[in-house]
Amino acid sequence: MVARNFRTPNRRGEIDLIGWHEDILCFVEVKTRTTHDVKPAEAAVDEDKRRELLAVAREYLRHQPPSCQWRLEVISVYYDQQSDRPQIELFRNVSI
Repeated sequence: MVARNFRTPNRRGEIDLIGWHEDILCFVEVKTRTTHDVKPAEAAVDEDKRRELLAVAREYLRHQPPSCQWRLEVISVYYDQQSDRPQIELFRNVSI
């Protein structure tokens, strides 16, 4: 991980986590829920949210080499009261 809760003065959103997976820079949005009763956590990253994340990611990428490979990822985290461990699912290469 190279950044957490990254914000830029030029955009209103934030990126929860930024880190390297091998040679690819990953911009990660984390969505946490306590129940599956409402829409899935990953569904909260709708088209508007993805556009906002892309705008912030572009600001970060301005400080990287032009050849930098990158991708957007979403992590959904569910905390269940009956379980000691959260249920975590990673969605890679989320389309923008």
